[in-house]
Amino acid sequence: MKPQWLNKIRLLGVLIFVLAACSPLTNLPTPSTFPLLSQTSSPTSTPFSKAFPITSTPIEISVTSTSTPTPQPSIHFAVIGDYGSGDNNEARVAELVKSWQPDFIVTTGDNNYPTGSANTIDENIGQFYHEYIAPYHGKYGKGAVNNLFFPTLGNHDWMSQAAQPYLDYFQLPGNERYYDFTWGVVHFFMLDSDSNEPDGVGSSSIQAQWLKEKLQSSTLPWQLVVMHHPPYTSGLRGAVEWMRWPFQDWGADAILCGHDHYYERLIENGLVYFINGAGGGSLYDFGEPTEGSQKRFNGEHGAMLVTADANGLIFQFFSSSGKLIDQYEIKKSP
Repeated sequence: MKPQWLNKIRLLGVLIFVLAACSPLTNLPTPSTFPLLSQTSSPTSTPFSKAFPITSTPIEISVTSTSTPTPQPSIHFAVIGDYGSGDNNEARVAELVKSWQPDFIVTTGDNNYPTGSANTIDENIGQFYHEYIAPYHGKYGKGAVNNLFFPTLGNHDWMSQAAQPYLDYFQLPGNERYYDFTWGVVHFFMLDSDSNEPDGVGSSSIQAQWLKEKLQSSTLPWQLVVMHHPPYTSGLRGAVEWMRWPFQDWGADAILCGHDHYYERLIENGLVYFINGAGGGSLYDFGEPTEGSQKRFNGEHGAMLVTADANGLIFQFFSSSGKLIDQYEIKKSP
């Protein structure tokens, strides 16, 4: 038999267990005492938050839009030379030129035969081309609103009063004896190649230095030099060597001349020269073809039509009867 005191101890343990099971667990935390992590809060004391701070300023990505430049339209201009005869030969060439409806006309000199006199200048020029000249004060009709006629001096234009009738008849840029102008994609440089030019005609002259600086500063796609005397020719009178300037080194793309009364295309040191002197004066014979001569024609009077855009130049010579005699193209290198 177990002692009674041991039974009493067992009974007391059972009683304590029952009382603990029936008591509420008041010392456990309620749900409201747990901290809630806010969606908008950010711990600022951790290395992570310092390395990647949160900011309310949106990140902007700049995109530069480069628009495609609008290409300049092509231009069409006529070139006439040694044309100022005032006779039917000039009339036929003028009719051809105006049938093209050119944007403007340039000349390679000898605008007024035989001596450049004030008494003949309107008859020899204005009679056929007054609608391109501004201001025009002659007797043959209405002139242009803006000047569309850009001549160069020839030796016959210098024969009266040191070319004063020519200078009075036209209103041209600069000193009017030599000047430049731009039209579309082309920069034109109009020279006075006559030995009477006060600023000289040698390659180191004042005029030549002007041309060099102008050519080198030009930013247009094409640079054309226009003058009267040809540096190279197959004509019987021979080349005018004082006009053998380093045109190509200075930036010229082509040279347009007159003086010899025919059409000739030559290539010298990679540069193309055109002799366009068949605009009205009596036509000349050729001598022996000079080195570099590519095309020669003296069978009929005529004129040139030139088309230019940013990518190329097209030179065409037509006879006064409308026949295409020669075509030459220059393409812009990529």
